[in-house]
Amino acid sequence: MTDQLQLPENMSGVHIHFVGIKGTGMAALVEILYHNGAIITGSDVAERFYTDEILEKLNIKALPFDSKNITEDIQYVVYSSAYKLNKNPDLIEAVKRGIPCLLYTQALGSYSERAYSCGICGVHGKTSTTGLTGTILKELDLPAQVLAGSIIKSFGDTCTFTSPLIKKEKKSVFVAETCEYQRHFMSFCPQKIILTSVEPDHQDYYPTYEDIRQAFIDYICKLPENGQVVYCADDKGAVDTITLASKIRPDVQMIPYGEKAKGDYKLTFGKVQEEKNNFKLQLFDKELYLKVPGRHEVMDACAAVALCCELLRTFGKNPADYVEQIAVGLSNFAGGKRRSEIIGKMKTKIGNDVVVIDDYGHHPTAVKTTLEGFREFYKGRKIIVDFMSHTYSRTQALIKEFAASFDSADVVILHKIYSSARENPADFNITGLTLFNETVNHLKSVKEEMLAKYYDEILDAKDFVMEELNKPLDSRYPDGYLFVTMGAGDNWKLGKAILENK
Repeated sequence: MTDQLQLPENMSGVHIHFVGIKGTGMAALVEILYHNGAIITGSDVAERFYTDEILEKLNIKALPFDSKNITEDIQYVVYSSAYKLNKNPDLIEAVKRGIPCLLYTQALGSYSERAYSCGICGVHGKTSTTGLTGTILKELDLPAQVLAGSIIKSFGDTCTFTSPLIKKEKKSVFVAETCEYQRHFMSFCPQKIILTSVEPDHQDYYPTYEDIRQAFIDYICKLPENGQVVYCADDKGAVDTITLASKIRPDVQMIPYGEKAKGDYKLTFGKVQEEKNNFKLQLFDKELYLKVPGRHEVMDACAAVALCCELLRTFGKNPADYVEQIAVGLSNFAGGKRRSEIIGKMKTKIGNDVVVIDDYGHHPTAVKTTLEGFREFYKGRKIIVDFMSHTYSRTQALIKEFAASFDSADVVILHKIYSSARENPADFNITGLTLFNETVNHLKSVKEEMLAKYYDEILDAKDFVMEELNKPLDSRYPDGYLFVTMGAGDNWKLGKAILENK
């Protein structure tokens, strides 16, 4: 990283302009730099996003894109990869003036260099694991900042947490969610890494499993001598990646967690009762619990505890002295935005109780594990899932896995594919209906009683959903219905419409 592509050590009074400021990662970095004394302005489209609320708390208003936004007092520009230096008016003017322009990932990487930084990575579970880590760190006497890829309720409905100890200590901890797409995480400078999972994804950039696995290996190799990787011993891809990385970097400490792990972070699942996930770790003689559904969330919690314990050790503290604080942090975690998020509850016309949840799961493994978690957590509810697949490349590559991912639900609704600007639908020979037909064929062989429906447009499914929610329930479902919208698209609008209709 050249000097021109680094943020200054002292951020106080430094004016930074963000192009694409409403992006989740961008808004989170705004929070981090704002708390370090920077002066922030930014620009974006007029459409309102949930990140507008984050910016408004900081008295920042996104301006329309315009070359006039680039004033003489701006010292740095940070921009989203969605915008190009030679096309966006703000960026064209900044380049013309010779102002250093950093991609979001470069700015995040630059910031990570000045702290004891920990990168949380993996195909699944990054945001939840980051949120869990930050929620535990809130209870510990470590000077820490945490940046997650979504709003975390326990952070105070923001994407970041900044410890009040951060300004009192010279050495501070920075924990951030780091993304594998287009090898973005290679700009980050980690001292420790959490690796949750590795499997095929982002087929537009990583055509094969070996391609995406190599990216994670390269990221691990960025660790300094005797750095640490906390990895999931239950994930085949993570174990595979660690095995190969350890041959290249035998000095790196590979620390396993999960049911198959040996040592401090061996996990034992307890009972799910009273809408709590109970579990134990070998390190502590105490049962811990989470208030969010799913065994995958418990696994993420295990990773977060492991990282926090290793940080305590790095800072000369004994994790055994902090078991109560860690337990409190876990119990305080209430999920993140679009991560098993309860967006509302209602009673139907005939009195059925309905919980409406929205979830970002858009990979078949995430869909499958999340629905399995809901089935275990909400035993007495009939589950209707509305899923919108994201990107043609992912759907085509994993169509059989998607078709088999809905088995824990009672009713599944599918739609057209939510495309990406980086692909041309005409290049693919599938549609949302292709996935629907594959799903129906799968259900015939494993769960014939399950109802599957297809609606090209999201809101066209509303009448069907309302009709289903108003059907009398049999003795298997004494608690009512669970209606779930899943995917990285915009089918969350259906959940909102259902709550507004009643």
